Amino acid sequence: MTKAASKIRFQKINLVTIILLFVLILAGGVVRSTGSGMGCPDWPKCFGQYVPPTNSSDLPANYKKGYIAGRIKKNQRFAKALNFFGFTDLARRISNDRSVLIPEEFNAAKTWTEYVNRLIGATSGFFLLITAVLSFTYRKENKLIPFLSILNVILVGYQAWLGSIVVSTNLVSWIVTVHMLLALAILALSISTYHLARVYGKQKVSINMIVPIVTFLVLCLSIVQIAFGTGVREKIDAISGRLQQGYREDWIRNLGKIFFEHRDIAVVVLIANVALYVLVRKGFSRHSLQQQIMSFTFLLIMLQMVTGILLTYWNLPPAAQAAHIILAALIFGAQYYLLLNLFKTVKLQGSWK
Repeated sequence: MTKAASKIRFQKINLVTIILLFVLILAGGVVRSTGSGMGCPDWPKCFGQYVPPTNSSDLPANYKKGYIAGRIKKNQRFAKALNFFGFTDLARRISNDRSVLIPEEFNAAKTWTEYVNRLIGATSGFFLLITAVLSFTYRKENKLIPFLSILNVILVGYQAWLGSIVVSTNLVSWIVTVHMLLALAILALSISTYHLARVYGKQKVSINMIVPIVTFLVLCLSIVQIAFGTGVREKIDAISGRLQQGYREDWIRNLGKIFFEHRDIAVVVLIANVALYVLVRKGFSRHSLQQQIMSFTFLLIMLQMVTGILLTYWNLPPAAQAAHIILAALIFGAQYYLLLNLFKTVKLQGSWK
C-alpha cells in the first residue's frame, strides 16, 4: 500500500471513530436517562456471561451477593485512592455508604441497554486503537498526530474505569461531570487528529483574528453550559433517588438555582453564537465550510432548545434527555472543528477587510 493510500485509510478510520464516539455519547445518555447503569453488575461480563440473560430464570445463583461484594471492593479501592490524594472526608463517606449493600433487581431492558452501551464502547475503543496504529503513517510529517492518537487510547482506558466508578458509587456526583468532560476531551483529540491529517500541506488564507478569538470564547461557553447541564443531571439523580423515582413532576421544581443558571447560560450561548454567525457571514463566502458549520451549529442549537423545553415542561422524558446530551456533544464538536479550521488553515491578520 502506498503512503498516500495509508493516509487516506487513516483519515477514513479516524472519521468512523469520531462517529462512533458520538454514538457512544448518545448511548451513555440513554443509559443515564433510563437508569440502566447497573443493568450489568459485573465487568467485562454481564451476570457472568458474554451475552446477558433475558429473564430472571437465566441468572446465576447468588448473583446479588457476588455483585455487592464486587461493588464494595471497587468502592474501597477508590476510597483509598481519594484518601491518598487528601480527600479524606469523601473517602470516609464512600467507605461508610450503606446504600451499596442494596442490590438492584434484575431488569432485562436495563441490562440490555447497558450491554449495548458496552458493545459500542468496546467498538469505539477498538477503532481508537486502530487509529493510533495507523497514525504512525504521519510520524515524519507531523509527530503530533501519533502523539494525540496514543494519548487518546490512554484516556479511553481511564474513561472506562471512571465510568465504572460513576455507576458503582452513589455519593460522588461530581464524577458524572468529569466523566462527560473527559468524553468531550477524547472527542476533541479525535477531531484534532482528523483535521491535522486533512489540512496537512494545504495553503492558508488570511482572515481577521477576531473570528477565531470569538469562536474560542463561544466554545468555552458551550463547555461551561455542558458542565452546568451535568450538574443539573446530578441534582436530578439525587432528587429522583430521594423520591424513589416517583413524582417526576416535582423533580424540576426541586432543582433550585442550578436549573436557572443552566437556563440563563443557554441564553448567553445563543447570543454568542448569533454574534459569531454574523462574523462568519461577513468574513466568509456563503458556500464556505465555515458558514456551513455555523448553519449546522444553529440548527443543533434550535433543536437543543426544543429538547430543553420538553425536559422542563414534560417531566424529563428519557428520550429528550438522551437527545439533549447528544445535541450538546454535536454542538461542541461543530464549534471545535470550526476553531481548528480557523487556526490551522488560515493566516491571521490584525484588521477587518
